[in-house]
Amino acid sequence: MAVSYMTEEGYNKILAEINYLETVKRPEISQQIAEARDKGDLSENAEYDAAKEAQGIMEAKLAQLKGLIANARLIDPSRVQTDEVQILNKVKIKNVKNKAVMTYTLVSDSEANLKEGKIAISTPIAQGLLGKKVGDIVEIKVPSGIMQFEIMDISI
Repeated sequence: MAVSYMTEEGYNKILAEINYLETVKRPEISQQIAEARDKGDLSENAEYDAAKEAQGIMEAKLAQLKGLIANARLIDPSRVQTDEVQILNKVKIKNVKNKAVMTYTLVSDSEANLKEGKIAISTPIAQGLLGKKVGDIVEIKVPSGIMQFEIMDISI
């Protein structure tokens, strides 16, 4: 599994989710399995099958989250520079064609949340912005074609 860079906030959020799955969801699902088992014949017991499937999905999610944490590298915000675009930067860009201005914060894949203006470092837009400076015009290939953006500001 690849190293995933994240903020302390993102790391703590994943730890909280792991804790919730282990202390709340796992016992709930075990209880559902036990109750379904008590109803008799397991070969035709839909409740048992559903509970076992839910258990499998939950355990897979737990393993994925633990893998993320095991390979996490915390980013020290005090070391983030603003001379060129990098992870944790807030980047203000202008669409050259329609003059629309957008601001995105580049974050790890696990912390991306478009509603909060946080885009994953692995997205085409973030990849196109990395290493660029204020005033640069970048061409980024997106599903709808090639778009041009001017970098207006880089901040933390």
